[in-house]
Amino acid sequence: MKLLKSLLSGTAMFLVLVVFLAAWIALPWPALLGLAVLFALWMLLARSGRQAASVTRVGVSTLAQRLGGSSVVVIGIAGVVGVLVALLAMGEGYRHTVGNSGNDETAIVLRGGSSAELMSVLDREAITVIERAPQIARDGEGRPLASAELLVAANLPLRGGEDDGSVTLRGVGPMAWAVRPNIRLVAGRQFQPGRRELVVGTGTQRQFAGLEVGKSVRLGNEPWEVVGVFESGDSMESEMWADAEIVATTFRRGSSRASVVARLTGARDFDAFKATLAADPRLKVEATTTREYFQRQSEGMARQLRIIGIVVGSIMAIGAVFGALNTMFASVASRAREIATLRAIGFRGMPVVVAVMLETMLLAATGGVLGGLLAWLIFNGYTASTLAGGVAQLTFEFKVTPGLLWEGLKWALAIGFIGGLFPAVRAARLPVTEALRAA
Repeated sequence: MKLLKSLLSGTAMFLVLVVFLAAWIALPWPALLGLAVLFALWMLLARSGRQAASVTRVGVSTLAQRLGGSSVVVIGIAGVVGVLVALLAMGEGYRHTVGNSGNDETAIVLRGGSSAELMSVLDREAITVIERAPQIARDGEGRPLASAELLVAANLPLRGGEDDGSVTLRGVGPMAWAVRPNIRLVAGRQFQPGRRELVVGTGTQRQFAGLEVGKSVRLGNEPWEVVGVFESGDSMESEMWADAEIVATTFRRGSSRASVVARLTGARDFDAFKATLAADPRLKVEATTTREYFQRQSEGMARQLRIIGIVVGSIMAIGAVFGALNTMFASVASRAREIATLRAIGFRGMPVVVAVMLETMLLAATGGVLGGLLAWLIFNGYTASTLAGGVAQLTFEFKVTPGLLWEGLKWALAIGFIGGLFPAVRAARLPVTEALRAA
């Protein structure tokens, strides 16, 4: 009979954990806030709620006497939340940098079946046909605002080390600046057509050595002079720009290009532009808006970084749960007489369970806030780089957003709930006479 009772009890606790974690993950913050308000009203208005509040005040008042054990819980959970938020901030920064590169009024055309510019090849005839599409905007002289561009991966020495890194060298023409009005020079000048001159992004300049204006670097066994620095606030800052003809000659790409980037007459004209290209039998190309293209490019890496963050956070969370369990079991054992006395004078088991749970959740919330604050102070705006498209390095900044801080706090409270549930149930089930006799 005892075995069956123990089995049923264990099953019930497991179901409580599963339901809590599922609801905690699925419910949006307004719903959780509503539940918190209902819980506060229960503690204010219901008799058992007021008992729980009384027991909680007693437990919280003794935290200073148990500073060592309480610190273990707080620091452990702070470490979990700090690492989790930092890793998720990496993925968020990468997604933001790449995903915000582009808009709905600019289209990019690649060879059919190509998933990225580095895998695409367009011949001169196809480029000419694309540029004649009526949906492409024109400048004051009637020229199409379309830029046929070539991408190659080049190696340059990284700052602060002897190793080389891969950087994207984009060959462009004069229209590239008109197609991307968000790009602005912050130092030097634009490159001159027909010369081996480079304009580098600020992210590239931070990542690689020798890219100051006036210096020369070797690309494709040829010297190139850095003549300007630009910024754009997106992934373009991780590139270097040069004259497309010179890039094609140096890297033996002939007259082919990787893509055509075109500014349309309006975002509403994209579907017509895509239909125009699809209807031309001379073309086997695929057109997307630049916003959609870069968002698609960012999805895979951002997802991988998020998975890494969750896996690492889960492993650390297991350790934090055991730390909370040990601390709260010790707290319950040290307060056995106090809890037994409360039970003897009429306090029910539920208020005791709630009180122990609230004490643990308070420690968990403190750790969550501390971990989130440290992650924000250390990593928000921190510059890093990683491979983009498996070829060239992309420089981006970590972004510790309010959403990530809230996610870290939810993890902290979930750890506190799991770590406090079993000690709380044990405190509520502690036989009164046994506890008084042992004390």
